[in-house]
Amino acid sequence: QVQLVESGGGLVQAGGSLRLSCAASGSILGIGVMGWYRQAPGKQRELVATITSGGGTYYADSVKGRFAISRDNAKNTVYLQMNSLKPEDTAVYYCNAFINRSNYWGRGTQVTVSS
Repeated sequence: QVQLVESGGGLVQAGGSLRLSCAASGSILGIGVMGWYRQAPGKQRELVATITSGGGTYYADSVKGRFAISRDNAKNTVYLQMNSLKPEDTAVYYCNAFINRSNYWGRGTQVTVSS
Protein backbone atom coordinates (compact mmCIF):
# COMPACT_ATOMS: atom_id res chain seq x y z
CA GLN A 1 0.00 0.00 0.00
CA VAL A 2 1.28 3.44 -0.95
CA GLN A 3 1.42 6.27 1.57
CA LEU A 4 2.37 9.93 1.42
CA VAL A 5 3.57 11.53 4.62
CA GLU A 6 4.10 15.27 4.90
CA SER A 7 6.30 17.08 7.41
CA GLY A 8 7.69 20.55 8.03
CA GLY A 9 4.62 22.62 8.73
CA GLY A 10 4.36 25.01 11.64
CA LEU A 11 3.94 28.57 12.81
CA VAL A 12 6.06 31.32 11.30
CA GLN A 13 6.00 35.10 11.21
CA ALA A 14 5.24 36.96 8.01
CA GLY A 15 8.36 37.20 5.88
CA GLY A 16 9.72 33.95 7.23
CA SER A 17 10.41 30.63 5.56
CA LEU A 18 9.38 27.00 5.90
CA ARG A 19 10.31 23.86 4.03
CA LEU A 20 7.74 21.12 3.56
CA SER A 21 8.66 17.54 2.74
CA CYS A 22 6.53 14.67 1.49
CA ALA A 23 7.85 11.13 1.32
CA ALA A 24 6.15 8.34 -0.59
CA SER A 25 6.47 4.80 0.73
CA GLY A 26 5.12 1.35 -0.02
CA SER A 27 5.10 -0.75 -3.16
CA ILE A 28 6.13 1.91 -5.65
CA LEU A 29 6.75 1.00 -9.28
CA GLY A 30 6.80 4.52 -10.66
CA ILE A 31 5.99 8.10 -9.68
CA GLY A 32 4.77 10.67 -12.15
CA VAL A 33 3.77 14.20 -11.30
CA MET A 34 4.09 15.25 -7.65
CA GLY A 35 2.65 18.41 -6.22
CA TRP A 36 1.41 20.52 -3.37
CA TYR A 37 -2.10 21.83 -2.79
CA ARG A 38 -3.46 23.92 0.04
CA GLN A 39 -6.79 24.57 1.66
CA ALA A 40 -7.51 27.58 3.82
CA PRO A 41 -10.49 27.66 6.21
CA GLY A 42 -13.72 28.18 4.31
CA LYS A 43 -12.03 27.92 0.93
CA GLN A 44 -11.63 25.25 -1.72
CA ARG A 45 -8.44 23.27 -2.06
CA GLU A 46 -6.14 24.96 -4.57
CA LEU A 47 -3.07 23.96 -6.52
CA VAL A 48 0.19 25.48 -5.29
CA ALA A 49 2.89 23.82 -7.40
CA THR A 50 3.68 20.67 -9.35
CA ILE A 51 6.82 18.96 -10.61
CA THR A 52 7.18 16.22 -13.20
CA SER A 53 9.56 13.29 -12.94
CA GLY A 54 11.83 15.15 -15.34
CA GLY A 55 11.86 18.30 -13.23
CA GLY A 56 9.38 20.44 -15.08
CA THR A 57 7.59 22.79 -12.69
CA TYR A 58 4.38 24.78 -12.49
CA TYR A 59 3.41 27.40 -9.91
CA ALA A 60 0.21 29.19 -9.02
CA ASP A 61 0.51 32.91 -9.67
CA SER A 62 0.07 33.62 -5.97
CA VAL A 63 3.33 31.85 -5.05
CA LYS A 64 5.55 32.51 -8.07
CA GLY A 65 8.90 33.93 -7.04
CA ARG A 66 8.38 32.96 -3.39
CA PHE A 67 7.95 29.17 -3.40
CA ALA A 68 10.15 26.51 -5.00
CA ILE A 69 9.20 22.89 -5.57
CA SER A 70 11.80 20.17 -5.98
CA ARG A 71 12.02 16.40 -5.77
CA ASP A 72 14.49 13.66 -5.03
CA ASN A 73 13.52 10.71 -7.19
CA ALA A 74 15.91 8.38 -5.37
CA LYS A 75 14.12 9.13 -2.11
CA ASN A 76 10.59 9.33 -3.57
CA THR A 77 10.31 12.71 -1.89
CA VAL A 78 8.99 16.09 -2.96
CA TYR A 79 9.80 19.38 -1.22
CA LEU A 80 8.27 22.83 -1.09
CA GLN A 81 10.54 25.67 -0.03
CA MET A 82 8.36 28.59 1.01
CA ASN A 83 9.97 32.01 1.40
CA SER A 84 8.59 35.48 2.07
CA LEU A 85 5.53 33.92 3.65
CA LYS A 86 2.38 35.98 3.98
CA PRO A 87 -0.62 35.57 6.31
CA GLU A 88 -2.70 34.58 3.27
CA ASP A 89 -0.46 31.54 2.84
CA THR A 90 -2.00 30.11 6.02
CA ALA A 91 -3.60 26.77 5.14
CA VAL A 92 -3.35 23.04 5.41
CA TYR A 93 -0.85 21.93 2.77
CA TYR A 94 -1.43 18.59 1.08
CA CYS A 95 1.00 16.50 -0.90
CA ASN A 96 -0.28 14.83 -4.05
CA ALA A 97 1.40 12.27 -6.28
CA PHE A 98 0.56 10.06 -9.23
CA ILE A 99 1.99 6.69 -8.24
CA ASN A 100 1.58 3.38 -10.04
CA ARG A 101 -1.02 5.08 -12.28
CA SER A 102 -3.15 6.09 -9.30
CA ASN A 103 -3.61 9.40 -7.51
CA TYR A 104 -2.62 9.66 -3.85
CA TRP A 105 -2.97 12.34 -1.19
CA GLY A 106 -1.18 12.93 2.07
CA ARG A 107 -3.06 13.83 5.25
CA GLY A 108 -1.85 17.41 5.23
CA THR A 109 0.36 19.63 7.35
CA GLN A 110 -0.70 22.94 8.87
CA VAL A 111 1.13 26.13 7.93
CA THR A 112 0.24 29.23 9.90
CA VAL A 113 1.73 32.62 9.09
CA SER A 114 1.25 35.33 11.70
CA SER A 115 1.22 39.02 10.83
